[in-house]
Amino acid sequence: VQENYEHILRQVDQGTRARCRDYLKSILCLECNPYVAHLYSYEETLQKKPFPGLCRGYCGTFYQQCKIIIPFITANPAVISAIDDGESAFCKVAEVIDLDYCYPDLLTNPTLTGEILNSQSNDDDCLCLEQFADQLRNPLLFLAIPGDRLKRIFIAEQIGVVHIYYKDGTKRQTPFLDITDLVLTSAYIGDERGFLGMAFHPNYLTNGKLYVFYTIRRPSDNSHVTRISQFLVSSEDENRVDRNSHKTILEQKQPYYNHNGGVIFFGKDGYLYIFKGDGGAGGDPQHYGQNLNTFLGKALRIDVDVPEDSVQIYRVPPDNPFLNRPDALDEIYAYGIRNIWRCDVDEGDPETGADAGRIICGDVGQNRYEEIDIIEKGGNYGWKTREGNECFGSDPRCGRLTDEVMPIYVYNHTVGKSITGGHVYRGCLSPSLSGKYIYGDFITGRVFKLTEHKSNNTWTSKQVKMCGNDICFNGLTGSYPPNILSFGEDEDGEIYMLTTNIASTTSPNGKVYKIVDPRRRGDPAKCRSNKLKREASTIPTTEPITTTNQ
Repeated sequence: VQENYEHILRQVDQGTRARCRDYLKSILCLECNPYVAHLYSYEETLQKKPFPGLCRGYCGTFYQQCKIIIPFITANPAVISAIDDGESAFCKVAEVIDLDYCYPDLLTNPTLTGEILNSQSNDDDCLCLEQFADQLRNPLLFLAIPGDRLKRIFIAEQIGVVHIYYKDGTKRQTPFLDITDLVLTSAYIGDERGFLGMAFHPNYLTNGKLYVFYTIRRPSDNSHVTRISQFLVSSEDENRVDRNSHKTILEQKQPYYNHNGGVIFFGKDGYLYIFKGDGGAGGDPQHYGQNLNTFLGKALRIDVDVPEDSVQIYRVPPDNPFLNRPDALDEIYAYGIRNIWRCDVDEGDPETGADAGRIICGDVGQNRYEEIDIIEKGGNYGWKTREGNECFGSDPRCGRLTDEVMPIYVYNHTVGKSITGGHVYRGCLSPSLSGKYIYGDFITGRVFKLTEHKSNNTWTSKQVKMCGNDICFNGLTGSYPPNILSFGEDEDGEIYMLTTNIASTTSPNGKVYKIVDPRRRGDPAKCRSNKLKREASTIPTTEPITTTNQ
């Protein structure tokens, strides 16, 4: 960019250089802007615009003062022709589809700059936050192990480090796992690669197995690959993973850097679920979502409990929906997915057990809609023939797909631009949230609760405001960094939100908050009683893998 900048300045006279150097620098540097895909409308049109998106006022001034340098920036015939047709014609070519991303207003747009202090309101259902951890580099995971006698919390950073915390917020100095040397990512804001998911085996307390979803650069062909690996906890230290125990379970080459997916968990059936994005770029250009001969754009389900002496790395569950079909991969559980980001395996109603095991996920949309889905065996979630509830593009198959499953809820891009899937609240301390699906939006920083109405099989969503300082006091707050990266649950079913204001793997601005209803608190005695009952039901039948003290 600098070489191009200096070359262009050498082509013009001194007066033009003095008048236009700042414009030129700003426009050329938009190639390196975190929102370059939107500035050039690539996400919307799948083709890069010949000129970046400029706000109308800025564009007019630039044209009037510096139209002489435009042909040096691009030789595109449409742009050159528009220069001769006047300011309005040129600014039409330079217009961006999504006006939130026009330059230079995007630099001060609170939706994009990380300066949103969510409008606080002391409504009856406002919430507060209790900070649990900070100084984290893009924290993407918050996990607990049911029945863990050490009561540990595991928080993973996108760069490839997993830390151990305890319920009082203290942190172990040595990481549980550090694979930064294996993980492919960068400091680039919005880079979707890295350490993306982790799941403990249901019998982890006895077998010590855990599974990790991350991206690598494959040396043989320099390709970008998503990998699922198995690790074992150290036999000498239950707070450290044995790096030498690594075993690759599954790999998938990624055609583009984005839409890696990254969700991995064990279902109530004991099988490992893996969610892959559609491969990236915009609009699924390779048509992977509906192609049953690729893992891209799919939910996979595999059985990792193979005998130690088996030549198989994993088995395919006998009831997988596409097993033994010649036109499909056996591992596929559901398809037509764009880029699911965070799922919940519902623990079910604490009293009746209703809805236990239901899988609810947030699927990030293209340019119009974000959606929430309940994942069903064999279900087709429509991408790329459908985005949300509407047809995407002009695909004639829209509305006529086999096994199509519609979203349970959709919101458009006036509400938010990138959904972060959450959890159904099954805790005890905030009873007003019981049964609500708590989720958020990465771009707008808004938090929502989704309510199911079983009588008519519908769902309604409401934005949750944070309470003001007159209610959020004594260690509580109503403010948080607005880029909502993820949600997590502790062993008691309480929900935590992971956020940052600089979404870079090298920025230690990430924080973790416990979500709290400050005015309707559960009975502590009852919560403790329920907790003891849960713990009694999850005590392992054999001794823990080690007895090393912390």
